[in-house]
Amino acid sequence: MAGAKNKYQIDMCRGPLFSKIVVFSVPLMLSGILQLLFNAADLVVIGRYAPHEAMAAVGATASLTQLIVTVFVGLSVGTNVLVANYYGAKNRKNISRTVHTAILLSLAGGAVLAIAGIVLARPMLVLMGTPENVLAKACVYMWVYFAGMPCIMLYNFGSAVLRAVGDTRRPLIFLLLAGLVNVGLNLFFVLVFGMDVGGVALATVIAQGIAGYLVLKCLMNSRDACRVKLRNLRIDPAILRSMLWIGLPAGIQGAFFSLSNITIQSSVNSFGSLAIAGNTAAISLEGFVYIGSNAFQQTMVSFAGQNLGGRQYERIRRSIIYCMVSVFCICLVVGFGFFFAGKQLLSIYNPEPAVVSWGMLRIRILCTTYFLCGIMDVISGALRGLEHSVMPTVVMMLLGVCVLRIVWVYTVFPLHPTMGNLMLSYPITWLITAAANGLYLYWICRKLFRSGARKGLSRP
Repeated sequence: MAGAKNKYQIDMCRGPLFSKIVVFSVPLMLSGILQLLFNAADLVVIGRYAPHEAMAAVGATASLTQLIVTVFVGLSVGTNVLVANYYGAKNRKNISRTVHTAILLSLAGGAVLAIAGIVLARPMLVLMGTPENVLAKACVYMWVYFAGMPCIMLYNFGSAVLRAVGDTRRPLIFLLLAGLVNVGLNLFFVLVFGMDVGGVALATVIAQGIAGYLVLKCLMNSRDACRVKLRNLRIDPAILRSMLWIGLPAGIQGAFFSLSNITIQSSVNSFGSLAIAGNTAAISLEGFVYIGSNAFQQTMVSFAGQNLGGRQYERIRRSIIYCMVSVFCICLVVGFGFFFAGKQLLSIYNPEPAVVSWGMLRIRILCTTYFLCGIMDVISGALRGLEHSVMPTVVMMLLGVCVLRIVWVYTVFPLHPTMGNLMLSYPITWLITAAANGLYLYWICRKLFRSGARKGLSRP
């Protein structure tokens, strides 16, 4: 057995399906809302109590930070899928092997990322064309932020383990506690010590350290197969290979998406610091729309993973339908809500009319079409939960990133160099990628359902 199930865990292979999807996904959405509120608090504090260059500096680092971090975060997807699969199959031994490998990998990967981020920060920001009046502050933010990377990775991998067994509530609690500390320290460092971007980054690192400690403590106190014993921390080669097979494509995909975002951010930088500040505020608001997309993607990964391990193929099909309809409705409603209230919301970040105007150029296009991203993410989550990570990565790199989005920046955008034209690259690539991966998922599901209970999908 996978160990005694505690009150926080969800058995996704039995019982009413839709209600379990709701119970699983709602804490994920609340976690996303809290994270964004805390990130928004960072920007609001900077936007109101520091020059607009400070806000632009934080925004200028976002895509670059994602590029450096995203490969290791992708590996946490491999952790989620493996633990979910073994949990569904009641394989207690392999759950333990996966958990201990994941925790040690998170700490080692975090140390590597810390060094890489500190070394590469300035040359990469220069390469992106970051304005001179923003560059120094952007470097400070990245240096401090990356110093805390081991804690960030520990929280991501630990939360992936908990999500795999259906526990989305305790990561929410940990995030709430860490976020409250983050907001308090933001105000303290910025208002009392006048540290602007350095203070915001330091507050984030301290808060992430608290979150990482709490999730590790939770796993150490667990009474089931997910329990972490420090003396058992080691890299299991077989588990690592499976984790890489599933998670590395997700990480590579994320890296290419980040690369495309860097390309777009470089184009945004060409409009000046006011445009960067407005785009930064819009991205923060946009994140609230993305909450639904991300929550149901994670839900799909865990539900597909557990039911694949338990060979409950009909529940996989129904999970896909429920998640697809849910993400469409949520993204559509929230996206248009933000479209109509965009000016008022942007002014909270920075009341300067020029900043608000630049931000609205992004919101008008992306928030109204974000349901396409949600559908794309659910499809991607289903494929990863079914241990088919390579194809969506290839499709997204070739169609969603390499061929269209980056090419758009260097071909279509120069013909009409406006912010609106630049932003159009997002919904176009979402639509094409969703269609391509949707066809592949349909083929995989047909193959899986035909096999029935006689055989499952085997990991290469």
